[in-house]
Amino acid sequence: MEHHLVLNVVARILIPLIMLFALYVQFHGDYGPGGGFQAGVIFAASFILYGIIYGIERLRKVVHPSFIRSLAALGVLVYVSVGIISILNGGEFLNYNLLSEDPRTGQHIGIIFIELGVGMTVASTMILLFYAFARP
Repeated sequence: MEHHLVLNVVARILIPLIMLFALYVQFHGDYGPGGGFQAGVIFAASFILYGIIYGIERLRKVVHPSFIRSLAALGVLVYVSVGIISILNGGEFLNYNLLSEDPRTGQHIGIIFIELGVGMTVASTMILLFYAFARP
């Protein structure tokens, strides 16, 4: 699709803005609506747009499927780690209050890491689904 000048220009403008908006949704999630799931879908949409405009093979060179699978596993690991740390600190699974001496700070730390794990897993799963259904 190298001959579609308008698509190339629009994609080069929109993809970074979509990624920036995904980061905003990700890190604004503990103060307002949004969070890991929404940010993960938005972030994956930027890569899917790249794959649609420039081709699936070019996307696979930019983001290799094995890296995406590792990122999905890492997201689950981050999520579970927060729960295990809560248990090791003497509380229930995902009891954020125990992540810091101040319960309010512990809540913020817990939510940020939980939402980060969810975002990583959702984004990588959406990209893997795109890889699975896109024609090579």
